[in-house]
Amino acid sequence: MAIPGFGEIAEQLRRSTVLVQSGGRGSGSGVIWSNDGLVVTNAHVVHGGRVNVQLWDGREFGAAVASHDAHRDLASLRIDATNLPAATVADSSKVRPGELAIAIGNPMGFVGALATGVIHAVGPLQGLGRKTWVQADVRLAPGNSGGPLANACGNIIGINTMVAGGLALAVPSNTVSEFLSAGPAHAWLGVTVAPSLIPQSSGAGKRFGLVVLQVEADSPADLASLMPGDILLGTSEKGFAAVEDLADALQGGGPRVLRVEFLRGDYARIRRVAVQLGSQSQLRSPIAA
Repeated sequence: MAIPGFGEIAEQLRRSTVLVQSGGRGSGSGVIWSNDGLVVTNAHVVHGGRVNVQLWDGREFGAAVASHDAHRDLASLRIDATNLPAATVADSSKVRPGELAIAIGNPMGFVGALATGVIHAVGPLQGLGRKTWVQADVRLAPGNSGGPLANACGNIIGINTMVAGGLALAVPSNTVSEFLSAGPAHAWLGVTVAPSLIPQSSGAGKRFGLVVLQVEADSPADLASLMPGDILLGTSEKGFAAVEDLADALQGGGPRVLRVEFLRGDYARIRRVAVQLGSQSQLRSPIAA
């Protein structure tokens, strides 16, 4: 079925899509969210201390990371430019299965590549926690991350993030709007974790924990002397029952203290440590894994 003006719709989407290069570790995509230089991309696209944004017309800008949320996998960037071709954003709560979906991105070095398909579902996906995704039958490849998923009118309904079960998964546009309205979020702990069931010293069954696999140098976790092999049990207010609980505990902006309970070496004694989040040095860092 032909869509009147589809060529113009696709071209406008291309102009609102940018190439994001970060830390010498490949590239991704981003969306011009407002004409005064606000760009939205995925958090996992942003690495290291240097981020560059290239516009559709070839202009390149150094970008400042305004906010970074690993839980939502979103980051906002600021470039020193005005009168940019900002995307139009749709209400993702109104997206329905069967609607046409358009993805624009920069996969495998092909700048401004377009793919089309249909919406499969909107909601959580089994095995990926409680988060809502716009799920589309659209072919994505490395480099599409952070780019727009749009409806037939060219309005943004999500930020393309990953592929799972043969479907493209996008963070809903309403989630992006919530992320931006919340202001800067500094939710970086600096650990890689894996869920596990831990035997209790009393022998009364097992308890959920997050095994620390890696600690990033100079991260809040490193400065608090957390180590690989430690098992995070929860905060002083609440125990962890899922990976998402750690991400929820990290949410917030500005300097603050997170009191973490963990095990080290054996299961006999619960240890406690105060982790400083959102310090001034961390606020300048775009890393928030």
